[in-house]
Amino acid sequence: MTEYAELGLFIAGSWCDGGSGQTAPVLNPATEEVLGEVPLATTGDLDRAIDAAVAGFAAWRAVPIARRVAILHDAADRLTARSDRVARVMTLEQGKPFAEARGEVLRVADTLRWDADDARRAYGRIIPSAADTVLSVRREPIGPVAAFTPWNFPAGSPMRKLAASLSAGCSIIIKASEETPGTACEIVRCFEEAGVPAGTLNLVFGEPAEVSAHLIASPAIRLVAFTGSIPVGKLLAAAAGRAMKPCLMELGGHAPVIVCADADPVAAARRAATAKFINAGQVCTSPSRFLVHESRYDTFVAEFTKAADAVVVGDGLEQGVTMGPMANPRRLKAMEEFVTDAVSRGAKVLRGGERLDRAGFFFPPTVLTDVAPDARIMQEEPFGPLAPIVGFADLDDALRVANSLPYGLAAYGFTNSSATAEKLVRELEAGILSINHCGGSVSEAPSGGVKSSGYGREGGPEGLDGYLVTKRVSHLLAG
Repeated sequence: MTEYAELGLFIAGSWCDGGSGQTAPVLNPATEEVLGEVPLATTGDLDRAIDAAVAGFAAWRAVPIARRVAILHDAADRLTARSDRVARVMTLEQGKPFAEARGEVLRVADTLRWDADDARRAYGRIIPSAADTVLSVRREPIGPVAAFTPWNFPAGSPMRKLAASLSAGCSIIIKASEETPGTACEIVRCFEEAGVPAGTLNLVFGEPAEVSAHLIASPAIRLVAFTGSIPVGKLLAAAAGRAMKPCLMELGGHAPVIVCADADPVAAARRAATAKFINAGQVCTSPSRFLVHESRYDTFVAEFTKAADAVVVGDGLEQGVTMGPMANPRRLKAMEEFVTDAVSRGAKVLRGGERLDRAGFFFPPTVLTDVAPDARIMQEEPFGPLAPIVGFADLDDALRVANSLPYGLAAYGFTNSSATAEKLVRELEAGILSINHCGGSVSEAPSGGVKSSGYGREGGPEGLDGYLVTKRVSHLLAG
């Protein structure tokens, strides 16, 4: 396996440094060592990327669909072949265990294949009309896209934007995270080598507020796609709204898990714990509020704690490690603050609760019980390996608590009753719902939130919708 990635901006088909020469260090969160320096774009660099995206859109939309799909499949195959190398880069810069990183790379390669194939089915239609008129509906790419992605899924988040936009026939400028730039660079190289026309795909890094403001304000940009926090999403959506530009917003959540009176508490605890500690809890859809019926509470807590004890925390490149570090010191500080607040309000720490005494940003799986309803961890997304578990006596009360927050991304329920399952489906306010498991995103089905967790969908046929415009054509026949 090679060492860390070669970093750069990718503009108009060429790799380059930023115009000012300014860079930012990229840290290994398991060791706190500097892996490399990522170049930061100037406004001049961004203007070049915008011009390239305009030219790239004209070139890419003209490529016949069969050829476009072949190019994207080639990129997916290259990424699959390099999955070990790209996964190593991801683990070095983000911290997740190598097996998780490799699985992420393979999944996003499949996402690219699925989106490319689905673009073949971006059908229009002919509508019955007057004898001298052909009335039709066409689906066309919306145009150059500006996309912004976070650090927690260095392959998954960028690829959802890249796969949908390129499959639809759009060009794209993507600003990936400066904290995890290597994975994005490796992915872009696969597209470059597969033959995506110059300018169709541009990769930049820079000061987030400056880059987003400049790109969104450009008249050339036709769509804004963002994955990240709710506060930042609201700022970007407001900026896009001032320019009358559509957005796709996949924002944060605070996913409730409801374990009903008729559920198997052991199975529920095992599945919920597995999902909780994936990527050290740094997942937008991570289960993060555990509401357990009082008749199942003690068994659930015991089994969940047992599962937490089995987690092996360490450097993601070491054999046997099942949970890596937090991705940055900000998350480490946040974990400490959440726990301190919960304990001050009467919570008990059954496991974990303090950062590990070693180099790196390590925080252990943490199980909290007797958590007060007004504790921060019950109100705000922890985005880390913290599991607050509370009991309930009545399902309607649990649903009220689950729906009481302004978030609505993911939710989970465990029950052996089909009637209860249907009640959960009807009443839980979330864009993503899993019953009797904690399922993740899949290429063939849509993901997205309701309420403050955003709008628009990624994945499935709905995932292409935001990147396409609907054109009504009425053609009066000559003669």
